[in-house]
Amino acid sequence: MRHIKYLLLLPLLCCALLNAELLIPMDATQSNHLKAYGVAFAALKEQAVVKWLLNYRGGSFLLPEAEALAALCNIRGVRFEVVSSAQVASILTEIQSANMEAVVLEKEPAIAIYIPPNTLPWDDAVTMALEYAEIDYDRLWDDEVLDGKLGDYDWLHLHHEDFTGQYGKFFGA
Repeated sequence: MRHIKYLLLLPLLCCALLNAELLIPMDATQSNHLKAYGVAFAALKEQAVVKWLLNYRGGSFLLPEAEALAALCNIRGVRFEVVSSAQVASILTEIQSANMEAVVLEKEPAIAIYIPPNTLPWDDAVTMALEYAEIDYDRLWDDEVLDGKLGDYDWLHLHHEDFTGQYGKFFGA
């Protein structure tokens, strides 16, 4: 009789061992870091829980395994690894024992850029990065600020002169 109880638990244990997650590394093995941020953002947009593994392989992301997310990684050229639940447990144990942290992200941030309406796309490096990463954001300017819209956002980026030097190179050519 005791053995029957264990046989009934076997399918549950097998399913738990087969549960896998997607690890998006952010170290030198990743060829498209900005697009990887965009995939994590897209997962949050679909209400998936994302773990941001700070200081683990460059700040990697751990996402639930889903065909749609794997396909999105493939479409956007983002490298990912399928890791088993045992590997996830090992990673989380390593994080606990070192100068690392697993931050749970549960909702997509509302992002806005305070930028003049006549600004060209290449005038702001952060705007270019968000566009390339395919991360949604709103543009705000004085009217929206005066209307009290700042409270609608989790992150506000202030437009500034180009700090990358690309703007000067563009007009220097």
